[in-house]
Amino acid sequence: MKKSFFIILSLFALTSCEKEIDLDLNDQSGNIVIEGNVTDKVGPYTVKITKSVGFSEPNQYPAVTGAQVILSDNTGQTETLHYVGNGMYQTTTFYGDPGRTYTLKVQAEGKEYTAQSTMPEPVLLTGLQQSSFKFGDKSTYTLLPIFTDPAPLGNRYLFTFTINNLTKKYMTVMSDNVNNGLPNQQPLILPNDDNKGRDHEVVPGDTIHVEMQCISTNIFTYYSALLQISDGNGGGVTPTNPPSNISNGALGYFSAHTVDKDSFVIQQLTTP
Repeated sequence: MKKSFFIILSLFALTSCEKEIDLDLNDQSGNIVIEGNVTDKVGPYTVKITKSVGFSEPNQYPAVTGAQVILSDNTGQTETLHYVGNGMYQTTTFYGDPGRTYTLKVQAEGKEYTAQSTMPEPVLLTGLQQSSFKFGDKSTYTLLPIFTDPAPLGNRYLFTFTINNLTKKYMTVMSDNVNNGLPNQQPLILPNDDNKGRDHEVVPGDTIHVEMQCISTNIFTYYSALLQISDGNGGGVTPTNPPSNISNGALGYFSAHTVDKDSFVIQQLTTP
C-alpha cells in the first residue's frame, strides 16, 4: 500500500517549503540496499551493500558479497573497490574534492545499479552555542551550529550528533529556504527526559559530538523522508524506502558531501 506524506523541508519549521513525496511502504524484503559516501576528507570511502528485510524481522541485513563496485569522477579518476567484509566495499587511493561529480556503478546478483552525486562546496562550521528552555521543571538543551549560509539559494545540510561515547546517532536536516546568505538560526534539539526512557537525557557534563555535512538536494530529500519514517528518532540509515538516487530499484543512497566536525561540553546554566 502506498501512503503520501507531506515532508517539511526543515525540521524546525523555519521554512514554508513543503513537498509531497509518495513513499511505497510495501514490504520489500530481499531488495538490494546500497549506502555509499564520498567526502572531502581523506579516505578510504566505503560502499555498503546489503539486502532489505521484512517489517517484522530483526534489523539484521544480509551482506551482499561478490559485487563489482566502481567509483569514478568527471576528471577521469576511477577505482574498483575491494571487499572488506560485512557487505562493505572500500577504496584504496580514491579521493574526493568539492565541485566534482561522482559516479557509482555496482554489478550485483546479475543487475547493474548506478548513481551520481555532485559534492557541494564546503561551508565552515565555526563553533557550537548552547541554550536551553524549560517546560515546567524540565530542561531541554539546544546547540546552535555557528555557520553562515552562502548567498546562492539551494544549500542543504545534514547534521548528525552523538552523546559522549554512546553509539546512537541522531540526525536532522536543514535548508536555506528562509535564511539564505545569513548566519544560521536553526538549533539542534538535544534529547531530554520527556523521551520516556528511549534516549539518553542530556545533562551538564555530557559531550556532544556534531558532524555537519553539506549535501545535495536529492540526499536532503532522502534524509527528510527517512526522518519522517523513523519519527525523527535517528537510528540506522537503511530505510524501508525513502526516494533513492540509485537506479534500477535499489534502496539506499549515494552521497558526495563535505564534512566538518566540532564537539561541545554541556554547561550548567545559572538561573538569573
